[in-house]
Amino acid sequence: MMEWTDRHCRVFHRHLTRHALLYTEMVTAEAIRHGDRDRLLGYSAGEHPLALQLGGSEPEVMAEAARVAEDWGYAEVNVNVGCPSDRVQSGAFGACLMREPETVGRVVEAMARAVSIPVTVKCRIGVDDQDPEIALDALVDAVSSAGCGSVTVHARKAWLQGLSPKENRDVPPLDYDRVYRLKIARPDLEVVINGGIADLDEAEAHLTRVDGAMIGRAAYQSPWMLREVDARLFGVSVPQEPDRWEIVRAMSEYAERMAAERGTPVRSIAKHMMGLFQGLPGARAWRRYLSENMHASDAGPEVLIQAAAQVRSDSRAAA
Repeated sequence: MMEWTDRHCRVFHRHLTRHALLYTEMVTAEAIRHGDRDRLLGYSAGEHPLALQLGGSEPEVMAEAARVAEDWGYAEVNVNVGCPSDRVQSGAFGACLMREPETVGRVVEAMARAVSIPVTVKCRIGVDDQDPEIALDALVDAVSSAGCGSVTVHARKAWLQGLSPKENRDVPPLDYDRVYRLKIARPDLEVVINGGIADLDEAEAHLTRVDGAMIGRAAYQSPWMLREVDARLFGVSVPQEPDRWEIVRAMSEYAERMAAERGTPVRSIAKHMMGLFQGLPGARAWRRYLSENMHASDAGPEVLIQAAAQVRSDSRAAA
C-alpha cells in the first residue's frame, strides 16, 4: 500500500507475525532502473519473508527489475495489475493492464525467464465495463501460461474513470464468489483473495475456498490482529511472544538505530504504530501523544516510550 507498507511499517508488523508474507509498496521498474535503489529496495533482514511489488508494462524493463529484486534477496516479485490511481494509468500500468492480458503475459514471461524466485500477479476482477467472468479468466490464462503460479485477486472491479483511488477501494461491490469460481476452475493455481477482509475470522472463512487471504488496511489500522496469525493460520505457536509494551521498546530501539544510521525521524516510524492499542483503554492517549509530539524537531525514540506511559496512566485512571 503506497506510503503505508514501507520498511518501517514492515519491521513493526514483523514483530507481530513471523510467518505472514509481507509486501512492499509498489515500486515502478523504471524507478529501480534509474533511481536510488537503497531508498527504493532497502529493508531490514528481519522483514523476511518479503515480496517486492512492481509496476510496469515493458517486459525487458520489468525483467531487469526482477533480477535486481532477486539480487537484493526478495523472496517473490509481484506484478501490480490492480492499482487504479491516475499516476499508474498515465504510466500505462496498474489496473489499466486488465484490458491488456497479452501484455501482462509477456511481462510475466520475461520476468519468469530472468529469475528463479516466484513471479506472481495481483489484479482486480475487471475494470470499467468489462465482464468479470471474461476479463479475469483472460488475464489469469495469460499469466499462468507465462509462468505465474499464484494470483492475488482484489474481488472488486476498478473504475478508472469516475472514481478516485480511495473510492475504488470501497464503492465497487465485492464479488468474492467470482474469486471462488476462479479457484474451482483453476485448482492448479494458487489463488489468494483480497478486498474488504476485516479480521482473521473472515480470513479463515475465505481459506476454506481459496489458498490465501491478503489483509491490507484492516491490519494496518488494527495491527494487533497480526499477533494471532501465526497460531491461527500457520499452526505455529511461538513461546513467550512479546506484548505491546515489549514491542514499543523494540521499536524504540529500532528508531534509535535508524536515526543513527540513516537520519530517520521518529515520526516516519511512529506513524505506522498509531493503531497498536486500538480497542484498549488508553488507545486515544497513545494516538494523541504521538500526534502531538512525534513531529517536533527534537523528537526522538523516547517519544514511543513516553506515549506508552500515557497509555498506562490512562488505563489506571479508567480502572
